[in-house]
Amino acid sequence: MTNRLFEIVYILLGQKSVTARALAERFEVSTRTIYRDIDALSLAGIPVYTEKGKGGGIGLLPDFVLSKSLLSEGEQSEILTALQGLGGIRAAETDQVLRKLSAVFNKSAVPWLEVDFSDWGDCQEDVFQGCKAAILEKRVVRFDYYSTYGAKTSRGAEPLQLWFKSRAWYLRAFCLAKQGVRLFKLTRIQNFALTDTRFDERDLPPEPPEDPRAVKLVELKLKIDPEMAHRMYDEFHHAQVEPQADGGFLATATWLEDDWTYRTILSYGEHMEVLEPGYIREIVKEKAQRIAHKYL
Repeated sequence: MTNRLFEIVYILLGQKSVTARALAERFEVSTRTIYRDIDALSLAGIPVYTEKGKGGGIGLLPDFVLSKSLLSEGEQSEILTALQGLGGIRAAETDQVLRKLSAVFNKSAVPWLEVDFSDWGDCQEDVFQGCKAAILEKRVVRFDYYSTYGAKTSRGAEPLQLWFKSRAWYLRAFCLAKQGVRLFKLTRIQNFALTDTRFDERDLPPEPPEDPRAVKLVELKLKIDPEMAHRMYDEFHHAQVEPQADGGFLATATWLEDDWTYRTILSYGEHMEVLEPGYIREIVKEKAQRIAHKYL
């Protein structure tokens, strides 16, 4: 009954009035039950009224929305906009919450923003939703994980948060094997399983600030051919690019020195050349030679 009362209020917030028969059909109860619900709402202080005759029905007093709102117009709009952005992580309940709050605030969100974190292929949706459920329900998860070096290990973990960081989704979790908080890249998780084992929130020590020395950055000087102009403008800021007389470009960038950097450089094929630093040039050359060897 409580859920039905809440839903009746949400319906009335979104409509000027609705007939008892329409509510009865929606909830599959009798009109007498609906009128009892209306009496219960009135006793609870909800300013609901009934109007008989043609064009009548059940409604809320017009000032109810304003009297219940503790937020300014700007704050209401900010909340609705933030909920729109949450749609990008494919939270199934986001639309429902957005509709309810739009009714409560008596306004609709302006669809000025569309956020989509997924790629064009497999976006690990099952793993994402499984991690989300595990975090909310405090359930242990188990999975196989492939490290940066390709080593496969079986893990048990207590999920804490989902992170979107540096172009990828990560699971932040307390690893039962390592007895510490770790980050797991979702694309490297295989054979994911959500167990029935529950866990209690741990009293974890505060995490130390990130040590800049632990992140290895490299300043690159790159030569890019004219054929890659469209892509170059996607991946480099104009201040990093110097047009050349032959129509090509000289680009400078500071990137993390990791596999992503090497894959990105190689993905340009013959249309990109690493000029500096020399050791990165040699690493890319060696990788390109290994690729070429596979086709001999």
